[in-house]
Amino acid sequence: MPHSSPQSLDQLMDRAYAMAGLTLGEIAAQLGVTVPADLKRHKGWGGQLLELWLGASAGSRPEPDFPHLGVELKSLPIDEQGKPLESTYICVCPLTDLHGLRWQDSVVCHKLSRVLWIPVEGSRTIPVAERRVGMPLLWQPDPDQEATLRRDWEELMEQVALGQVEQITAHQGEILQLRPKAANRRVLTEAIGPDGHKIQTLPRGFYLRSRFTAELLAQHYL
Repeated sequence: MPHSSPQSLDQLMDRAYAMAGLTLGEIAAQLGVTVPADLKRHKGWGGQLLELWLGASAGSRPEPDFPHLGVELKSLPIDEQGKPLESTYICVCPLTDLHGLRWQDSVVCHKLSRVLWIPVEGSRTIPVAERRVGMPLLWQPDPDQEATLRRDWEELMEQVALGQVEQITAHQGEILQLRPKAANRRVLTEAIGPDGHKIQTLPRGFYLRSRFTAELLAQHYL
């Protein structure tokens, strides 16, 4: 039975701690959810399962998963050594109507102001139902991290605003990356072109680098 929305931060953390050590199969059984044989066609299934257990309510809206608590939920697939297996998707990047957009008003800033990280075993050698959930980590960026995130965001958004979106590579940004985010190459959206006219390009998304999330886990758990 899915949980209702948590009424306090303590209630949210109690639910997160209660999940630690359980397998995805055990959680799914308690919620009455069927476990897929693999995640090739069910990308995001694990994250949705955690949302159900914890009572997340934002869905795909551009706000934190627990809006009344100001907390974003992120599941983090990890390998046998406890290192993140991939970068973490944050949100879609706006590519038009950028006038007056500031860091403190951005979706990236709102979503990363407080994050509940839930590590989950992600190795493909472990059947989906047998993958265990780790101890939760409630994180807020410290002043240095906040300054780096802001700088990355401002530099990337300046390029987008100047019509250079197609020149941006995944190597840019110390913590934040901007990368294509689309189901396939036919999914196009409007963006500002080099001469200021609209062009068609792939949607872009903001991601946190895996080396950054690896540092967060190392600081917290070691």
